[in-house]
Amino acid sequence: MKYNFLLILIFLFVGSKSNAQEGIPVYFDYLSDNYYLVFPSMAGIGEGGKIRATARKQWFDVDDAPSLQTINAHFRLGDSPSGIGAILFNDANGYHSQTGVKLTYAHHLRMGSNDVRVLNQLSFGLSGTLLQSSLDETEFRSVTPDPAVSGIKLSSSYTNVDIGISYNYQEFYTHFAVTNALTGSKRNVYYRDRQDNPDQLVIDNIRRFLISAGYVFGRSEWQVEPSVLFQLTEFTKEKTIDMNAKVYKDVDFGRIWGGLSYRRSFDGAQFQDNGTFGEQRLQLITPIVGANINNFMVSYNYSYQMGDIRFDNGGFHQITLGYDFGQTGRKYDCYCPAAN
Repeated sequence: MKYNFLLILIFLFVGSKSNAQEGIPVYFDYLSDNYYLVFPSMAGIGEGGKIRATARKQWFDVDDAPSLQTINAHFRLGDSPSGIGAILFNDANGYHSQTGVKLTYAHHLRMGSNDVRVLNQLSFGLSGTLLQSSLDETEFRSVTPDPAVSGIKLSSSYTNVDIGISYNYQEFYTHFAVTNALTGSKRNVYYRDRQDNPDQLVIDNIRRFLISAGYVFGRSEWQVEPSVLFQLTEFTKEKTIDMNAKVYKDVDFGRIWGGLSYRRSFDGAQFQDNGTFGEQRLQLITPIVGANINNFMVSYNYSYQMGDIRFDNGGFHQITLGYDFGQTGRKYDCYCPAAN
């Protein structure tokens, strides 16, 4: 039983290690009209600005289960082609936690037609990140003293940058980003001055590549938006893909919408059960519902992990609240939720 439990923990680590120690984990809040949280080039994409706050909690009945809180705001600087934004976040997972801030500048280039009602825009974004990572070793227990365990709360701060490119043409969009683009960030919270091995290598390449594309079909009261998001972590070669579909309906007070996302990893983790070995890939099914009520937005999503090996039968809950400001109406003649 203990052996199987260890294997479960290893699987969960393999499936989610890209979510820890790397800044903001990429969950499914980007589907709540929150692409700026992932792609810095989306800062100030439309007229006015947007504020989004998210809270995510996994496994309510498990102590020290992963949780995440973010709040971000971004807006266009008047009639200029420039946008700015800021993100605050706190991510906790067991004994490890990280708190950080991102500051973003984006530049938007109008392409093709001079018609201001046509969305045809190439965007570039750059975010600077300041992050503090902490490891609480005060509750670590060991029968034999371990020189690698200090028994205190360790913390380390580092900086990094994210870069992004977006292209929006009416209902079509595509985004590309490199997060934690710099190496040599000195993330030494796990390796600081270890007396047993002071020369131990610090793995400081946490670079990740993300690419997304989607299209909104329909110009009546109903619209359908399929999209994909692909992620690659450079050092570990981990790859995942999200396949998403959303449906919108215009109503008197704004818009209601719902959708479904399926995330699958390309890489599996091996496990042993009753003497037989198997392999399982990370698979998450995430339904999402939301509404835009005048200038306000609210959404909820629930992620369920599929497969034979799971920590428990519970899922991951996330709620997003938002407010749009400074918009005089539908600026572009398109059903493009991120820009209008």
